[in-house]
Amino acid sequence: MSWPKQTNTAEPQSMLDQHQLIRQAQEGDQQAFAALYTLHKRRIYSLCLRMVHNVADAEDLMQEAFLQVHRKLHTFRGESAFSTWLHRVAVNVVLMSLRKKSWRETPIEELGGPSETETPPPVLGCEDELLMHSVDRIALERALECLPPGYRLVFALHDILGYEHQEMAEILGCSAGNCKSQLHKARLKLRKVLCTQRKQECLREAA
Repeated sequence: MSWPKQTNTAEPQSMLDQHQLIRQAQEGDQQAFAALYTLHKRRIYSLCLRMVHNVADAEDLMQEAFLQVHRKLHTFRGESAFSTWLHRVAVNVVLMSLRKKSWRETPIEELGGPSETETPPPVLGCEDELLMHSVDRIALERALECLPPGYRLVFALHDILGYEHQEMAEILGCSAGNCKSQLHKARLKLRKVLCTQRKQECLREAA
């Protein structure tokens, strides 16, 4: 199964520019922090949306993640990539929230972007020009909803956001081997769900 990935790069700033922004933000420069927010908000929103499948909740979680980043930025020492550290903070925010409440779900057809002028990439990276692509994306999203949160998370990090296993291990605080195992199980379950969906669709068409 092949999945389109987002490139794991910070854009449009160079890494040197980003390091400078981080230093300035750590010194209290709010404009520098705003630039970091603009640089990374799309990917953090995408991750949150992957986990909760609700636009409003994903926006809230993204904002909470960046509040945590703002509070903890002074602790960032550059021992890992800033994007890795940032995603670790976001993952912790999402997982804590999932433990505290039962998140409501937005129908897949209503999934959209943040309430800003700039919308995030399509949820699975699929193009929207053709109706069949939209239908395929909806089917895939419904199948993803059936994955347990842990499987959904490793799938999103690797197959959608483009993180390698070692980077995922740093984000999730586990071994790369465990990430590989969980990703394999997630893919198997996803294939099984998609197969069941297709069989059900065929039965409906034949009825």
